[in-house]
Amino acid sequence: MLICTFFGHKDTPKKIEPKLRSTLVNLIENKNVSKFYVGNHGSFDYMVRNCLKKLKEIYSIDYAVVLAYLPVGKCDSEQISPTVTILPEGIEAVPRRFAINYRNKWMIEQADYVITYVKHITGGAAQFEKLAVQKEKIVINIAD
Repeated sequence: MLICTFFGHKDTPKKIEPKLRSTLVNLIENKNVSKFYVGNHGSFDYMVRNCLKKLKEIYSIDYAVVLAYLPVGKCDSEQISPTVTILPEGIEAVPRRFAINYRNKWMIEQADYVITYVKHITGGAAQFEKLAVQKEKIVINIAD
């Protein structure tokens, strides 16, 4: 089973959604990717989750929202459903300010493919795209 994960700017424009969808369909149909891990911060993650939810109705795929910490307070039902959310092992011992980095590194370790939306060379998305390249993951930047 091949796994894909995602990193993108929190202010990713909605206009990239068709490119995201076609990239996902290509991975599912032509590369046998069937499992997806996505975060829960910013518009890119939100767009990815919506796309995966729709594609799951068509394809035999699984996806999970990977949390950096347990949700506190009001959350949407997708975030708190035990069937679609996971916490990386060991994250409970990580100080909160480092939890997102820990989660993102964990997602890269699991992944064969990494889809990114990176237009700026600074920030978290660019940092984790660079790490994925260093770890020799197959990185697809849909901002190109």
